[in-house]
Amino acid sequence: MADLGPVAWPPAPIRIERLVLRESEARDRAAFVDLFASPEVGTYLGGARPRHELERETAEVPLRRPGLFVVDLDGAMIGMVTLERRKVGPPARVRPESGKVDLGYLFLPEAWGCGYAAEACAAALAWFAGTLPGEPVVLCTQTANDRSMRLATKLGFTEVERFEKYGAEQWFGVWSSVTPSG
Repeated sequence: MADLGPVAWPPAPIRIERLVLRESEARDRAAFVDLFASPEVGTYLGGARPRHELERETAEVPLRRPGLFVVDLDGAMIGMVTLERRKVGPPARVRPESGKVDLGYLFLPEAWGCGYAAEACAAALAWFAGTLPGEPVVLCTQTANDRSMRLATKLGFTEVERFEKYGAEQWFGVWSSVTPSG
């Protein structure tokens, strides 16, 4: 479960030009099953989960927890964005006790290539910066995931290092809302 410290959860829905970031609802259950059962979504995440297991295990109101935003387009879930404190990156760099917040995102394949991930992640980062000013956010992705690498750059993440994990090269970056003075 995410721990965002003193942050009141859930926040009011975040409305941006084309999307709404909101808390999970019962109407999102089928989309969560589709998301985690998708072979395309699972490509860089260890593969898709079997649909029958997801149908059996997914709660009526799926993944309702602090730090998880459903990305809603015209009243339907198309993906999710998470801001969670957890162990990510190289072992020496980020540990649970360090309290770094990790940005994660998953979108249904039919929503790919439309700029929704960039819009939703930018809105979540802006909300986070306004809620916990100056706190950095980290991101880890496989270097082979071209879309994720482009998104990290577009969002303003700076590479910290690359390392080997899960049999693949990983990219680890950091984002901060604090503008360096110069």
